[in-house]
Amino acid sequence: MTPAVEAVARVLRRAASPWPVSAVARELAAAGVPVFPCLPGGKRPLTTHGFHDATTDLEQITAWWREHPEANLAVPTGAASGLVVVDVDVHGPVDGYRAFDHAHRAGLVSGWAFLVSTPSAGMHAYYPATPDRDQRSWQAARAGIDFRGDGGYIVVPPSTVSTARRSAGYRVRRINAGVPSVLDADQLREFLDPRPTPRRTWGREVEQSADASRLAAWVAGRAEGERNRGLFWAACRLAENGVPAPDALDVLAAAASQVGLGEREITATVRSAYRTAQPRPSAPPVQRGSPAAADGWFTHDGAVRLSSPTRRLS
Repeated sequence: MTPAVEAVARVLRRAASPWPVSAVARELAAAGVPVFPCLPGGKRPLTTHGFHDATTDLEQITAWWREHPEANLAVPTGAASGLVVVDVDVHGPVDGYRAFDHAHRAGLVSGWAFLVSTPSAGMHAYYPATPDRDQRSWQAARAGIDFRGDGGYIVVPPSTVSTARRSAGYRVRRINAGVPSVLDADQLREFLDPRPTPRRTWGREVEQSADASRLAAWVAGRAEGERNRGLFWAACRLAENGVPAPDALDVLAAAASQVGLGEREITATVRSAYRTAQPRPSAPPVQRGSPAAADGWFTHDGAVRLSSPTRRLS
């Protein structure tokens, strides 16, 4: 193992037994791995600048946990710690284990150093960071997989997350006795969330296709309470970038449906976003029943038109 991975594996192996979070924080820092505190029972950083405040300074770490003795423990991912993590999520119909298994069969995630069970019945797979190359964090929401690299962080054992129903902790599931290997995060992302390859298309249209795909994935990752607002924001971005309204509806509809929005709400939200971002001059009234009344959003019988999400932007 690389020094960082070996140090974290060694410390977390000990953390499998009853051990204060503050003690694990100091052990990791002493091994050269920067840490920072998160909200007790939660994942939000307690520090002013989030994971950017992570440190190996033992005095600072002692002060943090003296002030917040029940704080959870987190580590920045990427070059800052020498670790990257594949986060396997399970929520609703999305089962990240299925995608992880497919990627494992393809030889893309088999080199993990250790596995950690998460409070939400998911899993974190740890890998050594790639030397001399940035690996930015990303999300493949439809696959139920997040990648935590540069620009991200991860909550580590023995932290605990509390909800209204229960409290559960992060626990080391398994440590690889062999030699772990670096992860090709770009290849994994392409495998889990392949980007459509435009044919004989250049310039602005290519940019629109990539932006729309990423916005759809972002919408699919919104939690309850953020779904409608997230859909509106994404539709506004597409409108501002000149994507035709019917194409925006096609691209965003599947993602919005995945997080529980109904067809009527999706259509109304996207239409509202386009009216906000691209206000039109008033036009003469259209008689009921006229084909123009559909405005490109409805079929002539009044049904919502939700076709394939990649109909024209692929």
